[in-house]
Amino acid sequence: MPDERPIPLLGEVALTAVQRMEHMLDAGFASQNVVGLPGQVQQHMGRASHIIRIQGTLQGETYADDLAALQTAAADAAPLTFAADIVTALELSEVVIDRFYVVEAAGEYQQARYEFVLREDPPLPEPAEVSGFGGLDDFGLGDLGFDTDIMGDLADLAGDIAGAVEGALDAAAALGALASLGDLGFGGELQPLEDSVGKIGEAGAGFQDAIGGLGSLFG
Repeated sequence: MPDERPIPLLGEVALTAVQRMEHMLDAGFASQNVVGLPGQVQQHMGRASHIIRIQGTLQGETYADDLAALQTAAADAAPLTFAADIVTALELSEVVIDRFYVVEAAGEYQQARYEFVLREDPPLPEPAEVSGFGGLDDFGLGDLGFDTDIMGDLADLAGDIAGAVEGALDAAAALGALASLGDLGFGGELQPLEDSVGKIGEAGAGFQDAIGGLGSLFG
């Protein structure tokens, strides 16, 4: 009865005369010694890539084209799709040709034997993205009802407070000018006002420094 199994496909190359195909897998266990325990504990560190080794022949009228297609695929080092019975239970997205070997022998017209090794090449995960509040909402703050989308509001509030502080400092400067009238002979009657103005100036300067730091934080 003729073999009705589907022809393995590597990218767009049909492997019509495969003679041997092997699947190898390193499950990714690391042996750990435990004092007083016979044997070793096996810690799973994550499996390695699936490895497929294929041996076959190229022959017939399509020999030159098939050889060129395989050599080009190996030289390009680009990820390829792969479909064959041996990987039916595996979730292979793409593979790369890790090694390629081909040999021609005297007396074998339009025929060559080849062997190559495929290695699984899974897609990379999505890159990390910085979201509101430095990305902390991705760790559950949003689920707790904490509104992390407040950066713009805080920046506006900091600007309003800074404007109010500048107005207060201008008023303090005016009061300072008024208190300096004591030099005109008012004696100590304006001393309390002068002391108050000094305290307002010191507090305002400190508050202005704090607002400046807040403005730098929120851009």
